Amino acid sequence: MWTQTVLEACPEAGLREPVQESELVEAEGRLGSVLPPELKQLLLQSNGVIGHSQVDTVWSIDQIVEQNLLFWSDESFAQLYMPFDALLFFGDNGGGDQFAFVRKPQRPDVFVWEHESDSRRWVAGSLRDYLGRSLRVGDDDWYQP
Repeated sequence: MWTQTVLEACPEAGLREPVQESELVEAEGRLGSVLPPELKQLLLQSNGVIGHSQVDTVWSIDQIVEQNLLFWSDESFAQLYMPFDALLFFGDNGGGDQFAFVRKPQRPDVFVWEHESDSRRWVAGSLRDYLGRSLRVGDDDWYQP
């Protein structure tokens, strides 16, 4: 289902080998948080999605864990930006802006964190909506107003 969604939006998108359920359980343990169901389903079919210009539209499970642990704990980020602990980052635009689900309270919407302004705003109603918007447009700034 998810690979079809990706390829319908962008036939040249890159897909990876799927993760194992045990890898997701380990990742959730490291994060201390449950991954959104849609993201888990996608990762079980492809461990990330590579979009236009080789952008990691959806990161691999390892990158999801590493990036979130960094953003939640890095003291220099805490001095520069508002807290990130309510967000679960899962992809980027290749230029520094990152896409995230809200963890607290968990919801299906996708938000962008714009690194230059530290703004966080809604860009898609679900992972499926995000994939459709980000992969169809062919522009890494598809979310800009």
